[in-house]
Amino acid sequence: MPLSATVDDLTEASSDYAANSWVTWFLSTKGNEYFCEVDEDYILDRFNLTGLNAEVQHYPQALDLITDSLEDDLSDSIRDSVEAQAKLLYGLVHARYIITTRGLAKMLEKYKRADFGRCPRVLCYQQPLLPVGLSDNPFQKAVKLFCPRCEDIYSPKSSRHGTIDGAFFGSTFPHMLFMVYPNVLPSKSPASQSPFLLNSSSQHRADARSHAEHADVDDSIMSIPAATGTGAGASSSAVAASTGSAAAGAANATPANSTAAAAAKVERYRPRIFGFPVHETSKLQKWQDKMRDQQIERLEKVEAAGGIATPANFHVF
Repeated sequence: MPLSATVDDLTEASSDYAANSWVTWFLSTKGNEYFCEVDEDYILDRFNLTGLNAEVQHYPQALDLITDSLEDDLSDSIRDSVEAQAKLLYGLVHARYIITTRGLAKMLEKYKRADFGRCPRVLCYQQPLLPVGLSDNPFQKAVKLFCPRCEDIYSPKSSRHGTIDGAFFGSTFPHMLFMVYPNVLPSKSPASQSPFLLNSSSQHRADARSHAEHADVDDSIMSIPAATGTGAGASSSAVAASTGSAAAGAANATPANSTAAAAAKVERYRPRIFGFPVHETSKLQKWQDKMRDQQIERLEKVEAAGGIATPANFHVF
């Protein structure tokens, strides 16, 4: 048999195996587009799986299923449980893998293609997002999407993605990626149309406040930034120490179930790497606090003009 024929046969066999592997099936399933492929060598290195046996039931069978080495004939009830635990195990391994050199490189390519979506804020100019977990423990919080330009988090548009466990990405990943690849971090320096240039947008805010004072209720509602209904503006910032008393007074001056009171209670997302805060003296902090207070002020004026119902889809992260 010619050597070339042997090589071709091996290549086809390898391709068929890859196409039929559990990892390939998992990644091709709808709703799993956020995940990248974890190298088999990484999964087979037991050091990388330290501690996961205590978090995953049927751990040996789940690991064998992921690596396509499960030989036991399992009953239907047990097999369903093993498959569910295999997904959990892969997700937890995935969270560890994507903060390695190879994992970051793979996720960087997905970020450049905007596979995770783009920021809905107009002044973020279609900035690509990155998945982030609000907790590193499974079954706590669903995955959110982090915008590196406005430093806010958003819920995925698709319900399939909205049910992914945030622990499968972890709280460290997006900030670690920008530390390793600082060249892809969007600039926050003031620009002619930058949302971070307060002076350039002061006239716009003044016009909006004037409009809210003289318009009827419907027009006033239209003047509220769109982010307040999507969870984006809701999670934009929590009050800093210097503005804490002012925000508390604003919340007490309005009904407990009002939109303004709800906005005052929202906690701002704080980027962390392995639990440690990232850039505690962020240049955006004062801007975020100022925007938050102005948003609450606009909501109070709208409610004073006629009142609006508290949005049912108002998210608090």
